[in-house]
Amino acid sequence: MTEPAVLPARERRATPRRPFRKERREAERVRILGQPMDLVRPEEVLHHVQNAVAAGRKTVVANHNLHSLYLLRKHPEVARFYEQADLVEVDSTPLIWFSRALGLHSRPFHRCTYLDWRDHFWSVANRLGWRVMAVGGAPEVGPAARAKLAIAYPGADIRTQSGYFDARPDAADNAEVLSEIARFQPHILFVGMGMPRQERWIAENLHRLPDCAILSVGAAFDYEAGVQSAAPRWMGRAGLEWLYRLLHDPRRLFHRYCVEPWSLLPLIWTDIHQARRRRQSALG
Repeated sequence: MTEPAVLPARERRATPRRPFRKERREAERVRILGQPMDLVRPEEVLHHVQNAVAAGRKTVVANHNLHSLYLLRKHPEVARFYEQADLVEVDSTPLIWFSRALGLHSRPFHRCTYLDWRDHFWSVANRLGWRVMAVGGAPEVGPAARAKLAIAYPGADIRTQSGYFDARPDAADNAEVLSEIARFQPHILFVGMGMPRQERWIAENLHRLPDCAILSVGAAFDYEAGVQSAAPRWMGRAGLEWLYRLLHDPRRLFHRYCVEPWSLLPLIWTDIHQARRRRQSALG
């Protein structure tokens, strides 16, 4: 009698504890602090990506957090990227709490980003033999991440490209990176060059990229390579991941977490007043 196959530990963790929701609800695209965002769970992100890959359709998956909302006001050109995105994850537990307090949803949601769906993603990429390309990080990061991922997920074809290149649209470096991507013809293109550089690069080059799923993922491959430490997932669900990251890199992140959010107060007050008016109108 054949023994049942034993899944690798990471793939076992990717197995859902509840039935997958296969698509997002239209009512769960909400507007928070002036920007449209999708209240999606990790499995819905993967269904969206799988459907796009199966159809050979280009799609852009973005994410919003307090830092991106701050940068959007400082760098207006980044707005173009979010306008081009087909799905915008909410990468911030405080934003999820705020949206619920405004009465925008009643279902249980938590923040959703690469670290929340990474195991599920790689198990799918492994099973379907996806070509995955990652652009970003220091020159040594990509190969280290690829080596680790290739052992765990040998069915996925992974290629990496350093993010240290001249990313101006007319630069020779940029043309070479685009040529590498075109030659590889990825199913998935991860762009992890930090905000707002990665968003600007995708927006400027979207028309020159092949039809694939394009995701802005920040330091994703730094985590895979082990050069950055990821917070435990319970801290993300509890809204404490920012504290973990701040304690590990206070010099770089103090302004992001302790100064930038104050600039969003006018947007916060606007949302609160609008929610109050909606409640008053509902009461008649």
